[in-house]
Amino acid sequence: MHKLYARQLAKATKPSGEIDLGALGELVVSAYEQADRDRRRTDRSISLMAEELDRLNRGLEQLVDERTTALREREAKSQAQNLQFDAALNNMTQGLNMFDTAGRLVVSNARYLQMYGLSPDIVKPGCTVRDLVQQRIAAGTFFAVDPEKYIADLTTSMTKKNPVNATMELTDGRVITVISQPIADGGWVVTHEDITERRRAEKERDRSQELANTVIENVPVTIIVKDARDLRFVLINRAGEEFYGARRENMIGKTVHDLFSSTAADYITEQDKDLLRSGERRYFDEHPMAMPGNKTSIVTTTRLPIRDQNGEPRYLLTVIEDRTQRKRDEARIAHMTHHDPLTDLPNRAAFNECLEATVEQAALAGESFAVLSLDLDRFKEINDVFGHTVGDELLRQIARRLEVACEGAFLARLGGDEFNVITAVGPQPAAAEAISERISVALGKDIAIDGHPLHAGLTIGVSIYPNDGTDAESLVANADAALYHAKAEERGSIRFFEPDIDKRLREKRALQHDLRSAIARNELELYYQPQALIGGEITGFEALARWHHPSRGMISPDTFIPLAEESGVIVSLGEWILREACREAASWPRPLSIAINLSPMQFRHGDLPGLVHEVLLETGLTPGRLELEITEGVLVDDFARAVSLLRRLKNLGVRIAMDDFGTGYSSLSYLQSFPFDKIKIDQSFIAKLSQNSQSEAIIRAVIGLGHGLDLPVVAEGVETEEQLAFLSKEGCNEVQGFLIGRPKPIRNYGGLVGHKKTRSASVALAS
Repeated sequence: MHKLYARQLAKATKPSGEIDLGALGELVVSAYEQADRDRRRTDRSISLMAEELDRLNRGLEQLVDERTTALREREAKSQAQNLQFDAALNNMTQGLNMFDTAGRLVVSNARYLQMYGLSPDIVKPGCTVRDLVQQRIAAGTFFAVDPEKYIADLTTSMTKKNPVNATMELTDGRVITVISQPIADGGWVVTHEDITERRRAEKERDRSQELANTVIENVPVTIIVKDARDLRFVLINRAGEEFYGARRENMIGKTVHDLFSSTAADYITEQDKDLLRSGERRYFDEHPMAMPGNKTSIVTTTRLPIRDQNGEPRYLLTVIEDRTQRKRDEARIAHMTHHDPLTDLPNRAAFNECLEATVEQAALAGESFAVLSLDLDRFKEINDVFGHTVGDELLRQIARRLEVACEGAFLARLGGDEFNVITAVGPQPAAAEAISERISVALGKDIAIDGHPLHAGLTIGVSIYPNDGTDAESLVANADAALYHAKAEERGSIRFFEPDIDKRLREKRALQHDLRSAIARNELELYYQPQALIGGEITGFEALARWHHPSRGMISPDTFIPLAEESGVIVSLGEWILREACREAASWPRPLSIAINLSPMQFRHGDLPGLVHEVLLETGLTPGRLELEITEGVLVDDFARAVSLLRRLKNLGVRIAMDDFGTGYSSLSYLQSFPFDKIKIDQSFIAKLSQNSQSEAIIRAVIGLGHGLDLPVVAEGVETEEQLAFLSKEGCNEVQGFLIGRPKPIRNYGGLVGHKKTRSASVALAS
């Protein structure tokens, strides 16, 4: 600008040095205008600068606002992130501690405090590992390890930046996994995870797996698993080893072609492939299976594919149950069901089936056949003398002889010493008579067992179809009726059924039927027979049952007692006699004894000692006044059980007498085995006193035996003064019989029992 003014001033100066005023004026004007222009330009520049400055100020304010807003948002976000971090940290399932490079606590979460029962007032930033260990020891929640070693090992590992992973147990049984992990800045992070439940679940899983393996290994059926891809064995249990007769290590990894014949292997392989194609479970009932070594077993098989997670067949499971032994057992059981175990002859069930079939066939063909009922004579005596072992061997040898004599006829052992035969060969009754004769001859010779020549005779009853019955039941009943008739008349004989036999049998059965309800109908009454010392003093009575039949009148005990024994009514009859006799005796003013006979059936059924105890309590009878009389039959069937029951009865305080002494074969051994209170000589010996000297010798011996054993001896059936005199001379203690008094209702002996006058009322009967 100044250079421009200088040039213009130079133009206004004349060469003479004078200044051209006009030019100078122009110059001034021009300068003024220029200055004005410059001023305006400057003003505009200033204005522009002000505007720019204002714009800059507004931009700066906006920037400041934006920066402030961003900072606030960042702070808010940071606070939110911190809250989220705190929430995440304190809601972790693991306890967490973070340590700095100096080994001081930076942060710890709530789970850590909760796990170890620590207070947030103690566990704060700045705590050392040792501080935390000491706090946990004080809280009783430190690991079951050496604290100093734990601190040293952790510090060393973190210094070397070695991660540490350890599982330790607390004293309360919890199991904790501790992971210590170095971080970039030199500190480290430690997490504590309670894995007690997981460990328990793992142990339970392991136990379950072990149980499953044990079950599979010990289940008594064959379990086989094959790989579905190549059909190789991958699992075989112990039962499978036994079934195949091969060790599993020799089978695992192999196919059936390595173990079975080509034909069997091809069949099994085709079955496996067919199962894979169908994908369905299959069950095969009992069927033969070829086994290694050309053996065959009877088995049931269940087979099914086991699929993987994609639904594709992965394994083939086969469960095989070997029924071979079971089938053998079933066959043996079927044989046992229809055969007698002692003789191996057909039993009662087989006999009944055969008889039904024979009746049906004979009815269709219009033929005749015979049923033979056989019963051995004196077998019980042999059993008693020589024992059951000899008796069993005798039955076996008799069975073999009968088989030969029957020549193909159906022979069965029904039980005990009873045999039956069905013969359908030849005309009847000639064929039945012929076979009966052969059987009698076969058993006519002695059978030697253990050096003893034994003879068991045979009595036979025969019925003929259709004359003696058109159904199985009638034929058997009539053959039995003929047998009973033969045994009653002549043992060892052969008798054919006759209508008169049937009539007597029907009468017998009718009487048995009536006897069953006789007690309920008050038809039974007790008679009492006195028992006395040899000098005549009455010591007691024996209670004897009598039956007043409504249409037949008084029935002899010799008739209805055997019927009661056969039908089993004797048990209820015996109980009634016991109750009535004890009730009556308890009412006597004089404490006389009351004797009651017991049947062997009462020892085999029910609780006899319990019944006697109950009756004694019920009637109030003093136990010492009750005398129970038994025969040898009580001891024959089951000696040990009978003696046990007798001892229980003896413990009640009652007395036990041996009745009918001398008629059996084992009386002496029985006297040695049990402390009887009295011996009763059977009346058959007393009745023969005047007839033969043998009876005198036997009676004298029994009395001497009683004296030697310090046992009173009672003679039964004393009817004459001569008999009484003989017994008195020989030292017999007591007597009983018509000479002393006949069996009568107790009202006839009112004076003897202590009643002031004879009672007119009869003995009350049980209702």
